[in-house]
Amino acid sequence: MSDLESTPSRPPARLPSPVRPSSYLRPRRSPSPPPAAEKPEWKQKEPLTQMDREQLEALHAIREFLKIRTSYDVLPVSFRLIILDTGLLVKKSLLILLQNGIVSAPLWNSKTSAFAGLLTSTDFINVIQYYWQFPDKLNQIDGFRLDSLREIEQAIGATQIETVSVHPMSPLYDACTQMLSSRARRIPLIDHDDETNQEMVVSVLTQFRILKFIAFNVRECRQLRKPLGELGIVKEKDIVTAMMNTPVMNVIHMLVKADISSVPIVDENGILLNLYESVDILTLIKNGSYQDLALTVGEALLKRPDDFPGVHTCSMNDSLDAIFETVRRSRVHRLMVIDANKNLKGVLTLSDILQYILHHDERYEG
Repeated sequence: MSDLESTPSRPPARLPSPVRPSSYLRPRRSPSPPPAAEKPEWKQKEPLTQMDREQLEALHAIREFLKIRTSYDVLPVSFRLIILDTGLLVKKSLLILLQNGIVSAPLWNSKTSAFAGLLTSTDFINVIQYYWQFPDKLNQIDGFRLDSLREIEQAIGATQIETVSVHPMSPLYDACTQMLSSRARRIPLIDHDDETNQEMVVSVLTQFRILKFIAFNVRECRQLRKPLGELGIVKEKDIVTAMMNTPVMNVIHMLVKADISSVPIVDENGILLNLYESVDILTLIKNGSYQDLALTVGEALLKRPDDFPGVHTCSMNDSLDAIFETVRRSRVHRLMVIDANKNLKGVLTLSDILQYILHHDERYEG
């Protein structure tokens, strides 16, 4: 595993078989032994190597672990939870997120005393798109409240994201399944008061926290030694990229169109230079100044906080055991796959890893 060598906060220098009716019309023949059942396709593969067996054993162990542990088990002994009321101004909610170093927060409707969804960077991107499509309404943006975000989605034609949730004591496996099926990167844990039956937001579970929980508690992770290039989980085609001189607004359009949370920044030779994430946009508009959206990526990266963790990279020869070790040590949301010359070859997200863990070669089990 490797990390891109650059100053993180500054831009780098450079069913059964179908019935055949005709068979009923043919003369009956003397009974004969039934033909041997055709072996499933997967059993006709090449014999498993020792590494294959260890990889499958590790995946099985992780799945069983996820089925016996609850979502509540993942939470640390002590944690902070910030919940925002839907009556809060969008501008103030952004400042709260940035001041507390978080990128999302549960929403609470005090009128109905109910959980009202999650506030994420996508919501702020929708506000930016609204401003972009309706520039004459810029003076209204500062008056937007969180309960008007759905109206903004409708105005710009954005797909409304359904917020799924799970009970804190539900199996962790179920939470992972719901996250993947809904393409959510985080899922709220919602409980109910026994006396009032009122909803209670316990916490928010993220993919990173789940994978870190696995990394610390499932020793079989060390058996995941097959190279990424053999797993088929790295996105190698149609990778959306930008350059240092690309306007930030263009990158925002890329994020929305491709439904992704980051865009790799490369030079004219395809060498990876940096990464522009959807959360970087929050820094640009924190003071309500939307003019900074006209900046280039290179200029915008200069405004990135100094505590940016850097761009995590790996190669096709790296394996999941090494990635899990990185997850143990660092906050990782995605990895850029590069070659020896730092040319961008693919993107590996935590969703890709979780999808592989839960569903790869399930037919081998049992």
